[in-house]
This record gives sequence, C-alpha cells and structure tokens, in this order.
Amino acid sequence: MRIDVFTIFPGMFDGPLGGGVFKRAVDAGLIDIRVHNIRDYTHDRHHTVDDYPYGGGAGMVFKPGPVFEAVEAVQAEIVRDKDPEKIIPVVLTTPGGQLLSQEIALRLSRESHLMVICGHYEGVDERIEAHLATMSISVGDYVLTGGELPAMVLADAVIRMVPGVLGSPESAVDESHAAGLLEYAQYTRPPDFRGWTVPDVLLSGNHALIRKWRREQSILRTLARRPDLLEKASLTAEERQFVQQLHPPP
Repeated sequence: MRIDVFTIFPGMFDGPLGGGVFKRAVDAGLIDIRVHNIRDYTHDRHHTVDDYPYGGGAGMVFKPGPVFEAVEAVQAEIVRDKDPEKIIPVVLTTPGGQLLSQEIALRLSRESHLMVICGHYEGVDERIEAHLATMSISVGDYVLTGGELPAMVLADAVIRMVPGVLGSPESAVDESHAAGLLEYAQYTRPPDFRGWTVPDVLLSGNHALIRKWRREQSILRTLARRPDLLEKASLTAEERQFVQQLHPPP
C-alpha cells in the first residue's frame, strides 16, 4: 500500500515515520509512505499557500492552486506508472469531516493507494473539498492547529489493518471497535498484584468459557463507556437479552 501525504510541515512526520508500526511496515515493504511539501507547488518567491477569506473573517485559508497541483502531479505519476483507470482515494483531514471509525480505516486499508491532504489555517478553499478530495475525515469533535496529527492518526489506523503489518492476524480482530464493541479487559503476570487478582476464569484453561467471559466483558465495558455502540453492534438474541437485563429500557 502506498500513502501520499500533502502538508506544509513535512518535518512533523519524521518522528512518527521513524519508529513503531510505521517503520516496521515500511521496512517489511508492506507500506510506502511519501510526504510532499505543498509549498513546492507554489509559483511565487514566498511560496504562498494561503490567502484572506472572501467575505472577511478571522484567519487565513488554504489556496486551491498549490493543493490541486501537488495532488494532481502525484496522481499523474501513479496513473502513468500503474493503472490509467484507477481512482485513488483522496482524504482531507478537517474538523468538519466524517468521524474516523474502524469501519472507515478497514475500508481504506483495502486500497492500494491513499492520498491525505493535511488541512491547516482557518480552513481550506471549499473547492479543494468539493472537487479534489473524495472524503473528508475528522478524528474527533475538537479543533487542532493543523491536519498533520489527524493524518498520522488516520495513517496509523489504516496501515495496522493491512495484512502482515501486525504480528498476529488476531490482533486487529480482537481489539476495540473491530467487532462493534470495546475490547474486554486484559491481564498478564503476576496473577496477584498488590492484592488485585486475575479473574479465575482466565486461569482455568477452559477456552470456551474464556471466550464467553471475554464476550460478556466486551458487552459490559461497551455498555458502561459507549452505550451508543451497542445500537449498531452485532449481538445474538441471547446477548441482547443479557443487555436488557443489565440495562432495561425506560
């Protein structure tokens, strides 16, 4: 999978790309991440990428020209070398975008190419979002100083779903949100730490019982922390009844 990131602060990506899951995926040849400086596609001596918003208002707005030129130049390179008919997803990171979810990350991980535009300043010219980006993504209901951190979050969420990136194929299956529920509680050695003990069921060796316990714990944790997720979760009739007993409808 190849990911092209478009930003005015390419240096921000040096640290994250140099370690952890990013580095392992790149070293293994599973991921190819390329960071492009949008300023390289400007045509004035100051490398201007922003301007005042029409109609007035605070802050500056990303100009469409440099962003379009940067993305289209890379698109042309990929299409020329690979597949002339290919449509490459172009994601804009913006607080006004669709909230990033595990489902979106999984869908994007199945693409062979992904482009990410890091929003900045007060916003981007609407024509970037309307005519260049194929999807707008937000990582939460809050505002950051730029789209670089959301781009890193998006890239991390996506590449860890690519087959072979994580050490165990089950890692991405069992974790929170993968099945529409939060992940169950995890324990490791020692079995007794400061008087806090590991649940007996996990020490029983009964794998069927452990699976049942973990499923119930996922439901309980989701009910306590994110009850909204249960409305969409895939639960059996027995599990629905279990939820109703714990949290009967008003």
